[in-house]
Amino acid sequence: MSKHAKKDDHAAHGATPAIVALAKAGVVHTVHPYEHDPSSDLGYGLEAAQAIGVEPAKVFKTLMASVDGRLVVGIVPVDRTLDLKVLAHAVGGKKATMADKADAERATGYVVGGISPLGQRTPHATVVDASALTHDTVYVSGGRRGLDIGLSPTDLVSATSATTADIARD
Repeated sequence: MSKHAKKDDHAAHGATPAIVALAKAGVVHTVHPYEHDPSSDLGYGLEAAQAIGVEPAKVFKTLMASVDGRLVVGIVPVDRTLDLKVLAHAVGGKKATMADKADAERATGYVVGGISPLGQRTPHATVVDASALTHDTVYVSGGRRGLDIGLSPTDLVSATSATTADIARD
């Protein structure tokens, strides 16, 4: 189920920082809540795609990596994996590893499985997989498990001050 977000509705519906950030920026988006199943073995992203009825290639997961000691956001389709070497290169770094979960949660203000690239506690260098630009609408976490946001990929790139690169691999 989706609804078009309106600025005045956010406070009344317990909006996340991601939704508030989009509303403040005037970005057109849709909100897609679903019942998160903690026992699902699909993984957060594939569960979201199935729950909101969207092909996995259009649903993107937000991953935190440490590139030469600084946190960087990589956004890739949920049915693919993040190529850490390409991500490091995309931000001018040499070596990348997946960030510690506690560090990612502390830096973003979100919990793993609900980390949104939008409205993070502190802005981080962000790279969106170039495949996003092939879709009219992409879906990312809305800032909690069981909540996705649909928006245009160009708005995603703009709202996160991201660059794009081929950072996903099969």
